[in-house]
Formats: sequence, C-alpha cells, structure tokens
Amino acid sequence: MTATGVTVNHDPDDTARDSTEAVVALTAVTKRYRTARVLDDVTIRLDGLRIHGLLGRNGAGKTTLMRILAGQTLATSGTVHVFGEPPYENRHVLRRTATITEGQRYPDAYTIANVLTAARLHYPRWDEDLAQSLLADFDLPRRRLVKKLSRGMRSALGVVIGLASRAELTLLDEPYLGLDAVARQIFYDRLLVDYAEHPRTIVVSTHLIDEVADLLEHVVVLDHGRVLLDAEADDLRSSGFVVQGPADLVTGLVGTRPTLRTERLGATTRVTLAAHDLDLDDARRLGLAVTPLSLQELIVATTPVGHTADHDGTPVSTPRPTSRREGTPR
Repeated sequence: MTATGVTVNHDPDDTARDSTEAVVALTAVTKRYRTARVLDDVTIRLDGLRIHGLLGRNGAGKTTLMRILAGQTLATSGTVHVFGEPPYENRHVLRRTATITEGQRYPDAYTIANVLTAARLHYPRWDEDLAQSLLADFDLPRRRLVKKLSRGMRSALGVVIGLASRAELTLLDEPYLGLDAVARQIFYDRLLVDYAEHPRTIVVSTHLIDEVADLLEHVVVLDHGRVLLDAEADDLRSSGFVVQGPADLVTGLVGTRPTLRTERLGATTRVTLAAHDLDLDDARRLGLAVTPLSLQELIVATTPVGHTADHDGTPVSTPRPTSRREGTPR
C-alpha cells in the first residue's frame, strides 16, 4: 500500500482539507546564522492532503526549514505562510500543526502518560484510541519517566504523538532515528493506514530515502540550502534508468549522451541515464541489464559532491534547481 492514489473524502465544511489549498507556501526564503547561509532563496508550495518528502544530505538545511514551518524560528528574509498565515508565534496556526523531531525534549518529571495527557489537551483532533494502540505496538510503558527512556523509546513516543495528534499539518523531522528496523516498519505501516483513513498534510524530513520512498507523493530535495529538486514523486521514479553490463557495450550504447552517474568495476560499467536519453530496445538487444531509477539513486546522481562555499556560506557550483513544472533534472 502506498500513499499515491489514496482516495480522499473531503469535508465541505473544512476548508483546510481542500487539496487545492497550499498549506505551506514559501517565497524566496533565506536563513542566515552569522555569515552562514543555511537556506538560500527557497521557494516551494506544499499542497494539502498529501505526504511530502523533504530530502537531502545531513546539513542540507532540512531541519532549519522545518523549524521555520513549525514557528520555532524566523526566516532572515522572504515570506512564509502556513494555512495562509505566518506561523511564528501564531497560536491559531500552531494548534493545527504537530511538530515531531528527533531528540524532542519533555519536562524531567513527565511520564509517558503525562506527555499523552498534555498532547490530548493541545491537539483538537487527538485520537486516544490510536495513541493507546500505538503504545502497545511500540511496547511503551505508560508510567515510565520520559527522561529514563532509551533513545528508541523516545523516538517511538514522538511517533505516537505525531500520528495520534491527527494534526492538519504534521511535520516529522527524522523522528524515527533510534528505532530499530522492525519499529520503523511499524511506523511506516501505521502512518499509511491512518493517512488513508484520515487524510491530512504530512511532511517527512529524512536522509533515509529508500525507506520512505513509497510513502511520498511529492518531493523537495535540498542541497546546501537550495532547492535542487521539486517534483511529483511518480515523475521522479520514471525519470531515468540504470544500465549495467560489459564496459564496451555500455560505452557504445551511451555514446555522447549525457549521463547522471557512471560507475566502473573492472570490466563492468553501470551508467545512470535520464529516461529520454535511453533507447530501451537497443539496451536489451545488447543484453544489458536495465532497471528503473529509484528515488534514492536519482537524488544521489543529481546531488553534487564536494561543494565548497564562499565567504558568506553560498554554495559554489550548485546546479540549477529543478521545479515541479520542469519535471526531471537536465
């Protein structure tokens, strides 16, 4: 089951659930810390009732962008709107937003039960039955002090709050770090099931791209604070292929075509090509292995390696960002 293609039943009395509404809209947003430019001229739109992926390497600016959306910090310049209003110190917006981050802090005296009580009072759409079901899934002891939880248990508690809040906008900033593989899969499965039954706008920030790829409907990729990709996930999944085989055959097939990535291992060559630059019939006639490009492979292929930065933190040699309307990277 994936998020793509989920049928959404709209409530005509709830305009926030209109998928044509931009729940998040950023225009020319820049964020500086002293001389470092952490976000650089970011312009994106995140529509309602979708699962968006905010992807990129560590240090790409993902957490800073999420903090701006959560109203926890101000942009240095540009405009930020969440539900049509600036989120910073905006109680009306923040009550409609759940923000879950890795390493979230709670009062020292709080037990898990105390945290859930506070969440129940804060979030108007809180679902207690879902919260209790998730506590059982993750085997979380209600009476345990939060400060005595392991890292994985703290992450699981964040997941419980993020899903049970059923907030109209849910921001998940690497909330599952510390969870083992089984617990992460529980999170992904429960998120998809609950999203299908109770659609809302979800933004997942992560560098674990392969694990979340099937959840995502729309993707924004940041690199050194700039928007590198902004596209529909399905468009990106069909944007390229990986061709692998004997080096001479692969080289002959590729010729002068531009490649996104080339890897050589002895007599074998593995080349990543944009879909419009590859003749699949020719490749198969040559007996070459052809596989669709995964979301992670695309991002690796299009994210520059070894950036340097100038004195004010601006990335050097950053490729031209790709918009949703332009589709796949050139």
